[in-house]
Amino acid sequence: MTAVESKQNQTISYPVQTIERAERAIRCSPFQLKLLATMQTTRVELKAIADEVGVKNGYTQSPISEIIAENHLLWLIQVGLLRREVDGQGITDSFRLTPLGRQLVEKWQPAGSLPPATGCDRVKNAVNRWLTLPV
Repeated sequence: MTAVESKQNQTISYPVQTIERAERAIRCSPFQLKLLATMQTTRVELKAIADEVGVKNGYTQSPISEIIAENHLLWLIQVGLLRREVDGQGITDSFRLTPLGRQLVEKWQPAGSLPPATGCDRVKNAVNRWLTLPV
């Protein structure tokens, strides 16, 4: 288990497999470190990530449709990196990092970018996503 300190100075422990799966998921996503770094401090709306706006904001390298962006974001929620924002009326189209997500961003920020995904990473990530599809 690996420990993570939260904002309230509480330590959260994650199994190594959880951390490895989360790292692999973000490396295989179309997102850039800047998106995750922004999510550390504020919520980010889906429309700021999709299409040309996402490229302009530095959140993606190339334009991706809103449905593809949301699909990747939902996978990152499933692996524990993100959470969906909630307001007084319910779930919004905005996202924020979880404590696990913060840990990974802090690990990668000194390098200034996410490590590249290997072919093996992409296969493992695809299998994990396929095996966790809703029935």
